[in-house]
Amino acid sequence: MPSSEIITSVVVDEGLLDLDELARACAVDAVWIVERVEAGLLDALHRQQPASWRFSSAELARARRLAALERDFEANPELAALVADLIEEVARLKRRLKAAGLE
Repeated sequence: MPSSEIITSVVVDEGLLDLDELARACAVDAVWIVERVEAGLLDALHRQQPASWRFSSAELARARRLAALERDFEANPELAALVADLIEEVARLKRRLKAAGLE
């Protein structure tokens, strides 16, 4: 019998997500998002009030990574953000190497 694998994904166009949409896409409470934005671990556009916050697809990817790191490794939010920063920096460096024809 063939095994089946469940794949969870979110289709995001170039539009922006609001607070509730981001929370649903990351399977976390909106409070979780608010705490990370207020701590500077996630970046929200239009930062006046949480109801007006908007998030890019890059922030969606970062928020999902933070949530996974916190959940899977029981990391505190700051440690998860540090690991996410390092992962993002390695990806940026790989893109630069590839663009320079060195990878």
